[in-house]
Amino acid sequence: MAFNEFVAQNEITIRLGFFFGTFLVIGLWEIAAPKRALTVSKAMRWFSNIGIVVLNTIVLRLLFPAAAVGVAVFAQAQGWGLLNYYQIPLLLAIVLSVIVMDFIIYLQHVMVHAIPVLWRLHRVHHADLDYDLTTGARFHPIEIILSMLIKFATIAVLGPPVVAVVIFEVILNAMAMFNHGNIRLPKGIDTVLRWLVVTPDMHRVHHSVEDDEANSNFGFNLSWWDRLFGTYRDQPRGGHQGMTIGIHKYRDPKQVDQLPGMLLLPFKGKISSYAINRRQWTQNNEE
Repeated sequence: MAFNEFVAQNEITIRLGFFFGTFLVIGLWEIAAPKRALTVSKAMRWFSNIGIVVLNTIVLRLLFPAAAVGVAVFAQAQGWGLLNYYQIPLLLAIVLSVIVMDFIIYLQHVMVHAIPVLWRLHRVHHADLDYDLTTGARFHPIEIILSMLIKFATIAVLGPPVVAVVIFEVILNAMAMFNHGNIRLPKGIDTVLRWLVVTPDMHRVHHSVEDDEANSNFGFNLSWWDRLFGTYRDQPRGGHQGMTIGIHKYRDPKQVDQLPGMLLLPFKGKISSYAINRRQWTQNNEE
């Protein structure tokens, strides 16, 4: 209990430490060994992508001051959730919690591609014309709020230990930067790693403009779910150097890589066109 209390009280410090540490490592790695040449001004993209992160952080702190850790503390105090009802060893509870929450994120990711109104929000993430560590954090504020509510519900039902929630949040942030990194991994290392976790080459396929490629590789951390549910795709057809990042109809940097355009993007275009439920994949008509 004392350990849980310590983690809960120092959650922000722990998360910020890992966030900035990972950001620095991946950022330097992108400079030393980039996978692809960038096509848009890095300064403009980083200003907008980091700007939306700051905006989302402020919105979440205003709406949900206690955040996910606070919900975990409350659930534990109330005895809510399976893992608060059934007593199992702490280490096993932590491992199970991280795996289950990871699976929920996978399902959530599939859902935002499948439901038209949610795809409107999620395409802010996909519309980035380049792919680097900041892409992993650019989400519309409304999607971030919905994601947090899903996380709250998961915690209430599952009842994970507080330390498991902090570990999961650290992994979530670190892996989002890693697998969105514009970094070069030796093919052999990539092949081995992706049997367990999502690598940059694996997830980059998901950011292709091609519909069938964008609707694959939904995992953010564990690669098992894509393999298990048939959404795994090994490589993009055009290769990592030849593939195009983004969405077909949204190619104007002012519209997709500047903050005002990013915030307005969900409210533009038709709502009837979304990729994952189509019977036939088509090109050049993605909304």
